[in-house]
Amino acid sequence: MIPAEHRRELPDQPGVYLFRDERGRVIYVGKAKSIRKRVASHFSKSRPQDTPGHDEMVAQAEHVECVVVGSEAEALLAEQSFIKQYRPRFNVKLRDDKSYPYIGISLDEEFPRVYFTRERHRSGRVYFGPYSNAKRVRGTLDLLGKVFMFRTCTGAEPGRRSGSPCLDHYIKRCEAPCVDYVTVERYRASIDRVIDFLSGRFKSIERDLEQRMKAAAAEEEFEQATLERNRLQAVRSLMERQRVVGSSIGTLDAIAVALDDTEANAQVFQVRDGVLTDRQSFYLSNEAQRDVGEVSREFVLQYYGGQTAIPPQLIVEPELMEREPSELQALGEVLSARRGGPVQIRTAERGDRRRILELARRNAVLALDTERLRAERRRQSRAEALDGLQRALGLEAVPVRIECFDISNLGGTHTVASMVVFEAGIAKKADYRRFTIRTIEDPARPDDFASMEEVLSRRLAQWERQQDTSPHDRAYDASFATLPSVIVIDGGKGQLAAGLRALKGFRERGVSVISLAKRIEEVFLPGRPQPLLLDHSAPELQLLQRVRDEAHRFAITHHRIRRDRAMTVSVLDDLPGVGPARKRALLAHFGSPEAVLAASREELAAVPGLPPKVGRDLHGLLHRTG
Repeated sequence: MIPAEHRRELPDQPGVYLFRDERGRVIYVGKAKSIRKRVASHFSKSRPQDTPGHDEMVAQAEHVECVVVGSEAEALLAEQSFIKQYRPRFNVKLRDDKSYPYIGISLDEEFPRVYFTRERHRSGRVYFGPYSNAKRVRGTLDLLGKVFMFRTCTGAEPGRRSGSPCLDHYIKRCEAPCVDYVTVERYRASIDRVIDFLSGRFKSIERDLEQRMKAAAAEEEFEQATLERNRLQAVRSLMERQRVVGSSIGTLDAIAVALDDTEANAQVFQVRDGVLTDRQSFYLSNEAQRDVGEVSREFVLQYYGGQTAIPPQLIVEPELMEREPSELQALGEVLSARRGGPVQIRTAERGDRRRILELARRNAVLALDTERLRAERRRQSRAEALDGLQRALGLEAVPVRIECFDISNLGGTHTVASMVVFEAGIAKKADYRRFTIRTIEDPARPDDFASMEEVLSRRLAQWERQQDTSPHDRAYDASFATLPSVIVIDGGKGQLAAGLRALKGFRERGVSVISLAKRIEEVFLPGRPQPLLLDHSAPELQLLQRVRDEAHRFAITHHRIRRDRAMTVSVLDDLPGVGPARKRALLAHFGSPEAVLAASREELAAVPGLPPKVGRDLHGLLHRTG
């Protein structure tokens, strides 16, 4: 626990404070109008209604750091920045927030693209999201393509090498900027309407399409008028199908939160011009078991932290409105600055707004109930698989920790091995480890048996070394220090024999060693001449297959990284006349070593930063040596 004298030394100013545990990890980030008073409140004995999660956080906190800022609004922004950087255990945070989909618009290109993405860090681009359902995002992009006819080709420049329009142009899905069938100004106007659509300005789009349809009809351009009519009908159909409130409600987001122990769900109902355009569902981690008001506040900041399309009105839970007025004012200032206009935060007591908020709340509760049922089914399925594996292998106890090892090479080069770990039937990626094989003398003659024996010998040696290492020591490795229940070797009898030679020390301590051959999924056990054949629908075999396939994937990934790195070095770094600067120029121009190898003599000679003669000589050298 943080000593009282350290807490008294904290500044009596607005800012952010970070709790660190005994290993220096950030476990909580908070913001305060007065850092000293806020930190002291965490340790106050008179603090009402402490949750077990809060008590655990306070017990683990060994050190506190602080950053002083100028206002509460700045403190909110700093708090979210630190949460995103450290992902502390006891803060409310979106689960798997790196995987949420976005719609990106590449405004940094002459003819912008509208595309599906899971990143939002590139400057010069506009991002809409996050969305909780990738399928709906792709459906939205399909509708936008029909209505606004933007290009779907990749790359900064539109078109393809043939110089002719693609099929999208002929089916009225693209206006073919690649062959100058549309001007930059007209294309940009379509992109502006896409932004209006994603921002929820449906009425202006409806008016614009109707005017264009009537203008085309007046000029007797009936084909164009029909096209505009079809687009107008698509937009109106969407609006009518999703209209659940009167148009007088305007544009808003209704945000409801449901809690269940350390889990939470937030629902965002997006209403634009009276149309319920989308419903987003986000699962949150709430380790400190904070109340609805605190969870709502942190979710609002995280959800809208990277958005530009923030509505002018947020309808939130009453518990959020009960927080300190200065805190709500700071939250409003942050969102208003992000939007570039005023943002009103309020709750709903009657009418359509209350109906939307209650609908969002019911969906949040339903989502948590559904997730609980799914989690229980998954837990039961894992328990069945582990029980079945215990019976099949004749183990004395349930195999809690399973480690699997696999070897990967290509023609004997860059031989590597992987170790993956499953605990209680779940992949524990923090405990995965990679190995580079050291003892193979002749790379042209790969020896998987010797490679496996080396890796497993090193695994045992690491375990023995960790037994004499303190958990507080920098050299301590929790994965290597843990004794496995079962070790699975990818392979047949030969690989198992190599593993048994290397793991004598583990076997003496009760660790079971088996191998799984891929041909017909045979399980080989020590001392048994015939393999164990499990039913292909048996949960225990499916668990072993998941473990083996994950080890294979992890080994292949490591092998490719080493191979690509070696290829880059051997192909580019050792070439005469190509130093670090010219290597960077080649990679920046072509994008990859493979593209350099495939380039023509003229393309190499035209690389910026590379003398034409060096480019021509480089082409001759590459093609002479193959």
